[in-house]
Amino acid sequence: MSNWFRRLPGSRREAPGLEWRLLRRLPALALVGSLLPAIYALGVRVFDGGLPEAEVLKAVQSADILAIATVILHWTVVFTLAIGCAIVVVMKGHAYVADAYPLVEKDDPTD
Repeated sequence: MSNWFRRLPGSRREAPGLEWRLLRRLPALALVGSLLPAIYALGVRVFDGGLPEAEVLKAVQSADILAIATVILHWTVVFTLAIGCAIVVVMKGHAYVADAYPLVEKDDPTD
């Protein structure tokens, strides 16, 4: 068990591509995508447009719901992209050899 990860002879890593560029940009993308709906919700609170108070409250609630839903959707997309990029990074890495083990219930044609 001392040598769990044995590289397959002749395996090579592929060159980094779009996945690394996306992984580097994901934190900034997550931050910007989270701030834009928050700015929208704050803007609705600040600029009431001369509406009656009941209409303003309705608009604020609608803006809050929309902002929360948009942020949750955005985080889900960013998380899914991160998982996809991580899978591509792993798949572009070196190949490893699995340890062989004898099959106990092997069909023997000589029996």
